[in-house]
Amino acid sequence: MIERKLIFVACIAGTLIASCTPFPENKQPIQHQGPNGTVPGTVSDLEQQKLKEERAKAQKEAERQAAAKAEKERMASDAGTTQPDAGGTPATEKPDYEYATPVPGKTGFVLSPYNGKVIDVRDIPSGTLVQDPTYPASEKKYFRVP
Repeated sequence: MIERKLIFVACIAGTLIASCTPFPENKQPIQHQGPNGTVPGTVSDLEQQKLKEERAKAQKEAERQAAAKAEKERMASDAGTTQPDAGGTPATEKPDYEYATPVPGKTGFVLSPYNGKVIDVRDIPSGTLVQDPTYPASEKKYFRVP
């Protein structure tokens, strides 16, 4: 019995001593240079500048397209008519969703406009578009909170 205790104590002592020895740390990672003297996986300053210019051009183009689209939509709304899109089909407006009916005597509860079941809408601001939880997500029944 004493031998087992001595072996156990010796194992614990050996583990503690081994865990306290310092581990040599490399202060600087080794960088291998490629055939042309550069570090592989890095980009030179000239390449970085080209990439920045390309990104700036792409961003300006996207902003220009967004501005043109906004101007086209503004012109269409000012005219009061829907103009055809580039595909030749008339622009469709987003569907107007039905409003739920408030439950009398119960603040924060409404009746679904689709099946008349009571739905808890506490902490949801008025006018918010809400998915009817009594229908599966595949049917996508939405209504607005009154």
